[in-house]
Amino acid sequence: MMISKAAIVLMMSLLGFAYQAAQPPPPNSTTDSSPDGEQPPFTSLRIRLDDGRCLAYRERGVPRKESKHQIIIVHGFGSSKEMNFQTSQELVDELEIYFVFYDRAGYGESDPNPKSSVKSEAMDIQELADQLEISKFYVLGVSLGSYPAWSCLKHIPHRQKLYLKYHSCRLAGVALIVPVINYYWPSLPEEVIREDYRRRLVQYAYWISSYAPGLFYWWLTQNWFPSSAVLEKNPFFFSDRDINVLKTAPGFPMLSRNKLRENREAFELLKRDFLVAFGDWEFDPLDMSDPFPHNESSVHIWQGYEDRVVPVQLQRHVSERLPWIHYHEVPHGGHLLIYDNNVCEAIVRALLLGEDPIEYRPHSAE
Repeated sequence: MMISKAAIVLMMSLLGFAYQAAQPPPPNSTTDSSPDGEQPPFTSLRIRLDDGRCLAYRERGVPRKESKHQIIIVHGFGSSKEMNFQTSQELVDELEIYFVFYDRAGYGESDPNPKSSVKSEAMDIQELADQLEISKFYVLGVSLGSYPAWSCLKHIPHRQKLYLKYHSCRLAGVALIVPVINYYWPSLPEEVIREDYRRRLVQYAYWISSYAPGLFYWWLTQNWFPSSAVLEKNPFFFSDRDINVLKTAPGFPMLSRNKLRENREAFELLKRDFLVAFGDWEFDPLDMSDPFPHNESSVHIWQGYEDRVVPVQLQRHVSERLPWIHYHEVPHGGHLLIYDNNVCEAIVRALLLGEDPIEYRPHSAE
């Protein structure tokens, strides 16, 4: 089947979407250098991991040692610990919540991990919780940041049974917000994804990123044809609400071609993150059993009905295959749910208190 010109543009621009819809690393990040070529001083709180890498983080909410609930938030593709999560101070104080945002490996002021994998992302979260002495923590993964959250469900709950005498920390629950779906999950039925154009785009982008990354980098930085800029506020990927967010959201700048030209390291980081997210996970989430069989914790998926990045039909299939996951569907929500204060507060209340918001229960499948 021949591919249309529009499809080729979109295929080449798929990774560029993340540049448009996410925050760049802060000015003092590890991917920026001072004029003399020296690394600028770090400004963030950081911990040193067992393998020698440093992980940067920031804190929000009530003081950690005075908090009742601790939530680790995992940012998405091209974002950082500086991401926003819209919850009111009143809710934070009411529930005594401590938030910790961290830069995933290579992002912001965190050191890169040349051996990055789906499992290593979960181990970074585990070490972060251990070193901060968080006794019981929740994980909230946003968009592409959902693959580390899935990995936590696979790898971290077992430590409660096998390593409890060595560790005081344990996973209390997980929320997956507009989580990406890996089309290479082995048990994802062909009939469910056959007509999904995103599948072919992801596969092409994966191949190009693996075997022709230079070509892709050229495409994003050349001036002859529209590339990354073609997706700015493009209704092909953004709902009306998403487009409104892109117009007004603070800390949501678009990365320019000039920025990419100046920062090839950022492109390499995003390429590696994409390849891990859509590569071989070494486990299939759709075959997972309930990691919390005694209801000691809960898992939630939050999906926008009008999300044009992650199709609602696939998310419904995931929730049907895994009935132990609480599925919430936002009727007029797009991919940028975390910019909706009401949705964010509902996410927190469902995760921490087990509340079941009626307005976010899914409609019957179409």
